[in-house]
Amino acid sequence: MYKRNYVLYLMLLCSYMAVGQKVVNLNNGKLKIVQFTDIHYVATNPAAKSSLKLIEEVLAAEKPDLVALTGDIVTMKPCFEGWDDILNTVEKFKIPWAAVLGNHDDEQDKTRSEIIEYISKRKYSLTSKGPDDIKGVGNYIIEVSDGTATNFLLYFMDSNAYSKIEGVNGYDWFGHDQVEWYRKQSAEYTKKNSGAPIPALAFFHIPLNEYSDMTLARKKIVGLKNEAECPPAINPGMFLAMKESGDVMATFVGHDHDNDYIGDYLGIFLAYGRFSGSTTTYMHFTHGARVIELAAGEKGFKTWIRLKDNHIINTVNSIDFNK
Repeated sequence: MYKRNYVLYLMLLCSYMAVGQKVVNLNNGKLKIVQFTDIHYVATNPAAKSSLKLIEEVLAAEKPDLVALTGDIVTMKPCFEGWDDILNTVEKFKIPWAAVLGNHDDEQDKTRSEIIEYISKRKYSLTSKGPDDIKGVGNYIIEVSDGTATNFLLYFMDSNAYSKIEGVNGYDWFGHDQVEWYRKQSAEYTKKNSGAPIPALAFFHIPLNEYSDMTLARKKIVGLKNEAECPPAINPGMFLAMKESGDVMATFVGHDHDNDYIGDYLGIFLAYGRFSGSTTTYMHFTHGARVIELAAGEKGFKTWIRLKDNHIINTVNSIDFNK
């Protein structure tokens, strides 16, 4: 009986341990990430082509080491044709990329699992389906390495779509099993790093409840807040888990097209990307992309927004933010 229970314990442990699944290397001691979000691409709509042009312009100018796509990327069937248009544009530059899904991505002709499975097979994809036994599709980790050690972690997580509980309206939330998965991954990396948390960033689509808390408390932000944040009605405790684990320096989301701000809330930066879509959905300012830069040996990051005209705005150095 003891042996069988021990085997079951190991199987359960392994289901949570996806450590070392994907790796991206530092480039001269740095890693530059470009975040595109809420493209709302419609393959049959000529207006959507402006987003493809934006992608080309930003990638040519920034020459990043990784592209992060944070949901609501393709929002009209044929779904795969739309993803091909987006990813063919990114992959012209031979840059690794990773994606999470938003609340609209699976409203067309493909399920979340089908989309993630399809895009994860591409040559430059670091996207992974992640564990089958927790909520969501696309919960995974990318290690940032200098060739000998893991310098940073990038958590990509599925913030899901819409509430499935009767009487609770609005958007879905991270499952308790997702929060536990994050805790266990973080703890394992910390243990392997001699007890020191490895600095990390997290990417997902729907903002945490703490985004609203931060702006209601009138904390300092850099960038635009032109609409009310739209987090879930229920707070599952992901922010608390990140705070207690001590590794996540910042989270980067999309979802609310008219917000592109960043602020420090209780020691974790909460940031929006810049809306990267077009008139296929609502938009009230010039589209663009957020850029994030990590440097080896620094527990911090730099970030800025690049607009479609190659104009750079809202440069922030997290280390100096509160000075």
